[in-house]
Amino acid sequence: MTIFRRSRQMLCGYLLLTALCAMSQFTHASTMSHPDQLIDVTEQFLERAVVDYLSRSSIDARHEIAVSRLDPRLRLNQCDQPLAASFANSAPPIGRVTVRVSCEGHAPWSVFVPAQVRLYREVVVANRSLLRDTVLADADVSLAERDVSNLNQGYLTRLDEVLGNKLTRPVQPDQVITPNQMELAKVVRKGDQVVITARSGSISVRMPGEAMTDGVPGKQIPVKNQRSGRIIKARVTGPGQVEVAM
Repeated sequence: MTIFRRSRQMLCGYLLLTALCAMSQFTHASTMSHPDQLIDVTEQFLERAVVDYLSRSSIDARHEIAVSRLDPRLRLNQCDQPLAASFANSAPPIGRVTVRVSCEGHAPWSVFVPAQVRLYREVVVANRSLLRDTVLADADVSLAERDVSNLNQGYLTRLDEVLGNKLTRPVQPDQVITPNQMELAKVVRKGDQVVITARSGSISVRMPGEAMTDGVPGKQIPVKNQRSGRIIKARVTGPGQVEVAM
Protein backbone atom coordinates (compact mmCIF):
# COMPACT_ATOMS: atom_id res chain seq x y z
CA MET A 1 0.00 0.00 0.00
CA THR A 2 1.36 3.41 -0.93
CA ILE A 3 1.15 6.03 1.87
CA PHE A 4 1.09 9.72 0.97
CA ARG A 5 1.05 12.19 3.90
CA ARG A 6 0.44 15.93 3.91
CA SER A 7 -0.69 18.61 6.37
CA ARG A 8 -2.16 22.02 5.65
CA GLN A 9 1.07 23.59 6.86
CA MET A 10 2.89 21.82 4.02
CA LEU A 11 0.57 23.22 1.33
CA CYS A 12 3.16 25.53 -0.22
CA GLY A 13 5.73 22.75 -0.40
CA TYR A 14 3.13 20.44 -1.87
CA LEU A 15 2.24 22.91 -4.64
CA LEU A 16 5.90 23.18 -5.63
CA LEU A 17 6.30 19.41 -5.59
CA THR A 18 3.15 18.97 -7.67
CA ALA A 19 4.41 21.42 -10.27
CA LEU A 20 7.75 19.60 -10.53
CA CYS A 21 6.04 16.22 -10.76
CA ALA A 22 3.66 17.46 -13.43
CA MET A 23 6.60 18.65 -15.52
CA SER A 24 8.46 15.38 -15.24
CA GLN A 25 5.65 12.84 -15.12
CA PHE A 26 4.92 12.52 -18.79
CA THR A 27 8.45 13.37 -19.94
CA HIS A 28 9.61 10.13 -18.34
CA ALA A 29 6.42 8.14 -18.93
CA SER A 30 8.18 5.75 -21.25
CA THR A 31 10.43 4.57 -18.38
CA MET A 32 7.58 4.08 -15.88
CA SER A 33 5.56 0.95 -15.46
CA HIS A 34 1.87 1.48 -15.99
CA PRO A 35 0.88 0.55 -12.40
CA ASP A 36 3.33 3.08 -10.95
CA GLN A 37 2.12 5.75 -13.34
CA LEU A 38 -1.50 5.14 -12.38
CA ILE A 39 -0.63 5.33 -8.68
CA ASP A 40 1.26 8.61 -9.17
CA VAL A 41 -1.62 10.17 -11.09
CA THR A 42 -4.11 9.00 -8.45
CA GLU A 43 -2.01 10.36 -5.55
CA GLN A 44 -1.57 13.76 -7.16
CA PHE A 45 -5.25 14.02 -8.08
CA LEU A 46 -6.39 13.06 -4.57
CA GLU A 47 -3.93 15.44 -2.92
CA ARG A 48 -5.32 18.37 -4.93
CA ALA A 49 -8.91 17.29 -4.28
CA VAL A 50 -8.45 16.87 -0.51
CA VAL A 51 -6.59 20.17 -0.06
CA ASP A 52 -9.32 21.94 -2.02
CA TYR A 53 -12.06 20.23 0.01
CA LEU A 54 -10.45 21.20 3.33
CA SER A 55 -9.99 24.78 2.17
CA ARG A 56 -13.58 25.16 0.92
CA SER A 57 -14.97 23.55 4.06
CA SER A 58 -12.71 25.58 6.41
CA ILE A 59 -11.63 22.35 8.09
CA ASP A 60 -8.37 22.35 10.04
CA ALA A 61 -7.05 18.81 9.78
CA ARG A 62 -4.22 16.66 8.56
CA HIS A 63 -4.71 13.84 6.10
CA GLU A 64 -3.14 10.68 4.72
CA ILE A 65 -3.69 9.14 1.30
CA ALA A 66 -3.16 5.42 0.75
CA VAL A 67 -3.51 4.12 -2.81
CA SER A 68 -4.03 0.38 -3.21
CA ARG A 69 -1.36 -1.62 -4.98
CA LEU A 70 -2.21 -2.54 -8.54
CA ASP A 71 -1.41 -5.77 -10.32
CA PRO A 72 2.22 -5.35 -11.52
CA ARG A 73 1.32 -7.34 -14.63
CA LEU A 74 -1.11 -4.65 -15.72
CA ARG A 75 -0.11 -3.26 -19.10
CA LEU A 76 -2.01 -0.68 -21.10
CA ASN A 77 -1.36 1.08 -24.37
CA GLN A 78 0.99 4.02 -23.93
CA CYS A 79 -1.19 7.15 -23.86
CA ASP A 80 -0.26 9.93 -26.27
CA GLN A 81 -1.91 12.52 -23.98
CA PRO A 82 -1.59 13.35 -20.27
CA LEU A 83 -3.69 10.97 -18.20
CA ALA A 84 -6.95 12.35 -16.79
CA ALA A 85 -8.34 11.59 -13.33
CA SER A 86 -11.80 12.01 -11.86
CA PHE A 87 -13.91 10.62 -9.03
CA ALA A 88 -16.17 7.66 -9.69
CA ASN A 89 -18.83 9.34 -7.50
CA SER A 90 -19.63 12.81 -6.15
CA ALA A 91 -19.09 12.12 -2.42
CA PRO A 92 -16.51 14.18 -0.46
CA PRO A 93 -12.96 12.85 -0.97
CA ILE A 94 -12.83 11.23 2.47
CA GLY A 95 -12.73 7.56 3.46
CA ARG A 96 -12.79 4.89 0.76
CA VAL A 97 -12.69 6.50 -2.66
CA THR A 98 -12.33 5.30 -6.23
CA VAL A 99 -10.51 7.34 -8.85
CA ARG A 100 -11.08 6.83 -12.55
CA VAL A 101 -7.77 7.24 -14.42
CA SER A 102 -8.26 7.42 -18.15
CA CYS A 103 -6.47 7.96 -21.40
CA GLU A 104 -8.34 10.16 -23.84
CA GLY A 105 -5.81 9.78 -26.62
CA HIS A 106 -5.76 7.81 -29.87
CA ALA A 107 -6.31 4.47 -28.10
CA PRO A 108 -8.53 5.37 -25.10
CA TRP A 109 -8.83 3.28 -21.94
CA SER A 110 -9.93 3.67 -18.29
CA VAL A 111 -8.87 2.07 -15.02
CA PHE A 112 -10.57 2.43 -11.61
CA VAL A 113 -8.04 2.84 -8.78
CA PRO A 114 -9.21 2.35 -5.14
CA ALA A 115 -7.71 4.43 -2.35
CA GLN A 116 -8.26 5.43 1.27
CA VAL A 117 -8.22 9.04 2.48
CA ARG A 118 -7.86 9.37 6.24
CA LEU A 119 -8.75 12.70 7.86
CA TYR A 120 -7.45 13.43 11.36
CA ARG A 121 -9.20 16.01 13.55
CA GLU A 122 -9.41 16.94 17.22
CA VAL A 123 -12.74 15.52 18.42
CA VAL A 124 -14.52 15.12 21.76
CA VAL A 125 -13.81 11.81 23.54
CA ALA A 126 -14.73 10.41 26.95
CA ASN A 127 -12.05 10.59 29.64
CA ARG A 128 -13.52 7.64 31.55
CA SER A 129 -16.46 5.24 31.62
CA LEU A 130 -19.69 7.24 31.71
CA LEU A 131 -23.15 5.97 32.50
CA ARG A 132 -26.37 6.75 30.72
CA ASP A 133 -28.00 9.98 31.99
CA THR A 134 -24.61 11.46 32.96
CA VAL A 135 -24.67 15.24 32.55
CA LEU A 136 -21.29 15.95 30.96
CA ALA A 137 -18.83 18.14 32.86
CA ASP A 138 -15.25 19.31 32.20
CA ALA A 139 -13.73 16.27 33.91
CA ASP A 140 -15.68 13.85 31.71
CA VAL A 141 -14.46 14.83 28.26
CA SER A 142 -11.44 16.12 26.35
CA LEU A 143 -10.20 16.62 22.81
CA ALA A 144 -8.11 13.96 21.05
CA GLU A 145 -7.02 13.38 17.47
CA ARG A 146 -8.96 10.69 15.64
CA ASP A 147 -9.45 9.52 12.07
CA VAL A 148 -12.91 10.91 11.33
CA SER A 149 -13.22 9.39 7.87
CA ASN A 150 -14.94 6.32 9.34
CA LEU A 151 -17.03 8.06 12.02
CA ASN A 152 -20.34 7.54 10.25
CA GLN A 153 -22.37 8.61 13.30
CA GLY A 154 -20.75 12.03 13.31
CA TYR A 155 -18.48 13.73 15.84
CA LEU A 156 -18.05 16.98 17.76
CA THR A 157 -15.01 19.26 17.67
CA ARG A 158 -15.70 21.66 20.57
CA LEU A 159 -16.12 20.89 24.26
CA ASP A 160 -18.84 23.51 24.63
CA GLU A 161 -20.97 21.44 22.25
CA VAL A 162 -21.26 18.67 24.86
CA LEU A 163 -20.84 20.26 28.30
CA GLY A 164 -24.11 20.29 30.19
CA ASN A 165 -25.72 17.75 27.87
CA LYS A 166 -26.95 14.35 29.04
CA LEU A 167 -25.82 11.00 27.67
CA THR A 168 -28.54 8.75 26.26
CA ARG A 169 -26.30 5.67 26.44
CA PRO A 170 -23.11 4.63 28.28
CA VAL A 171 -19.70 5.32 26.72
CA GLN A 172 -16.26 3.84 27.31
CA PRO A 173 -12.91 5.57 27.97
CA ASP A 174 -11.43 7.20 24.82
CA GLN A 175 -14.67 6.59 22.91
CA VAL A 176 -15.65 9.36 20.50
CA ILE A 177 -18.84 11.04 21.66
CA THR A 178 -21.33 11.44 18.80
CA PRO A 179 -24.34 13.77 18.55
CA ASN A 180 -26.82 10.89 18.72
CA GLN A 181 -25.41 9.78 22.08
CA MET A 182 -26.61 12.95 23.79
CA GLU A 183 -29.67 14.98 24.48
CA LEU A 184 -29.82 18.49 25.84
CA ALA A 185 -30.03 18.39 29.62
CA LYS A 186 -33.21 19.87 31.05
CA VAL A 187 -32.25 23.06 32.87
CA VAL A 188 -35.85 23.98 33.74
CA ARG A 189 -38.38 21.60 35.30
CA LYS A 190 -42.15 21.86 35.45
CA GLY A 191 -43.09 23.94 38.50
CA ASP A 192 -39.68 25.65 38.77
CA GLN A 193 -39.60 29.32 39.69
CA VAL A 194 -37.94 31.14 36.79
CA VAL A 195 -36.93 34.67 35.90
CA ILE A 196 -38.69 35.96 32.78
CA THR A 197 -36.64 38.53 30.87
CA ALA A 198 -38.46 40.62 28.29
CA ARG A 199 -36.09 42.38 25.88
CA SER A 200 -36.51 45.15 23.31
CA GLY A 201 -33.22 46.48 22.01
CA SER A 202 -31.18 47.71 24.96
CA ILE A 203 -34.19 47.70 27.29
CA SER A 204 -34.96 44.65 29.41
CA VAL A 205 -37.58 43.96 32.07
CA ARG A 206 -37.49 41.06 34.52
CA MET A 207 -40.38 39.43 36.31
CA PRO A 208 -41.01 36.21 38.24
CA GLY A 209 -42.60 33.23 36.51
CA GLU A 210 -43.38 29.56 36.84
CA ALA A 211 -42.41 26.92 34.27
CA MET A 212 -45.42 24.92 33.10
CA THR A 213 -43.29 22.17 31.45
CA ASP A 214 -39.70 20.94 31.42
CA GLY A 215 -37.32 22.82 29.14
CA VAL A 216 -33.88 22.61 27.52
CA PRO A 217 -31.75 25.54 26.31
CA GLY A 218 -33.20 27.09 23.14
CA LYS A 219 -36.62 25.49 23.49
CA GLN A 220 -39.81 27.52 23.92
CA ILE A 221 -42.00 26.49 26.84
CA PRO A 222 -45.20 27.86 28.43
CA VAL A 223 -44.45 30.04 31.46
CA LYS A 224 -46.92 31.63 33.88
CA ASN A 225 -46.25 35.30 34.62
CA GLN A 226 -46.77 35.41 38.37
CA ARG A 227 -47.56 39.12 38.34
CA SER A 228 -50.25 39.09 35.66
CA GLY A 229 -51.31 35.45 35.87
CA ARG A 230 -50.97 35.16 32.07
CA ILE A 231 -49.34 32.14 30.44
CA ILE A 232 -46.83 33.12 27.76
CA LYS A 233 -44.35 31.34 25.49
CA ALA A 234 -40.74 31.93 26.52
CA ARG A 235 -37.40 30.57 25.31
CA VAL A 236 -35.19 28.79 27.83
CA THR A 237 -31.78 30.49 28.05
CA GLY A 238 -30.28 28.70 31.05
CA PRO A 239 -31.04 27.22 34.48
CA GLY A 240 -34.03 29.14 35.87
CA GLN A 241 -33.92 31.68 33.03
CA VAL A 242 -36.35 32.28 30.15
CA GLU A 243 -36.67 35.11 27.66
CA VAL A 244 -39.42 36.72 25.58
CA ALA A 245 -39.35 39.49 23.01
CA MET A 246 -41.20 42.68 23.91
